[in-house]
Amino acid sequence: MIRWHDEDRFWETFGLVLFDETRWQAASQEVDALLRLLQPEAGASILDLCCGPGRHSLELARRGFRVTGADRTAAFLAEARRRADAEGLPLELVQSDMRHFRRPGAFDLVINMFTSFGFFEDPVDDLQVARNMWESLRPGGKAVLEMMGKEVLARVFVERSWLPLSDGSIFFQERRVARDWSWIENRWMILKDATLHEFQFGHRLYSAAELRQVLSQAGFSSVQAYGSLDGTPYDHQARRLVMVAVKG
Repeated sequence: MIRWHDEDRFWETFGLVLFDETRWQAASQEVDALLRLLQPEAGASILDLCCGPGRHSLELARRGFRVTGADRTAAFLAEARRRADAEGLPLELVQSDMRHFRRPGAFDLVINMFTSFGFFEDPVDDLQVARNMWESLRPGGKAVLEMMGKEVLARVFVERSWLPLSDGSIFFQERRVARDWSWIENRWMILKDATLHEFQFGHRLYSAAELRQVLSQAGFSSVQAYGSLDGTPYDHQARRLVMVAVKG
């Protein structure tokens, strides 16, 4: 059985929603905050795991970092390559599932942004991804995971929503929390030119404490939770869950 995250049609159908112009414009500020939080050395080697079409990879490459973007979706990598070539940016792009990509001791920093963790039915797969990140880092390197945390979702949860898109289509979402708040079931629909495109999918929800446990089990020696890329506390006002893990 092919899972939703392995369906090219899912990513290509909803790419306009996931990576609209607003999100592209936000990449510069997000990288600003990321660099303030992590303080990498100039020219550091960075892995953008699940890079999508390269929002953060491209911005990091513009700033002189040595960047590798890895993603399983060929269409996203092709878009990242088109943009990198147009700017003359030296960006390495690799097509690979995050459960399999590892490059031992190659990177100073690994980033996993925009809720790109927790896709898999078996939590052992999530642990494998975390171990791949640990293995791919040099000693003292850092991994950053940025997502919608369980605590934040509980505060802002809306069962249904809809959004008009720039191409005239309409994006509908339905959400249902399941499995004792460990999972969320989603139904996404785009109505375009009188045609309805629909996918149903789910992914794991992590609290800060649960994600800390996964990262510690993967081998990270220090794990810190923040409520945003600006380094704010992970408390009742948190906007996102940002975990920074250090390889000892």
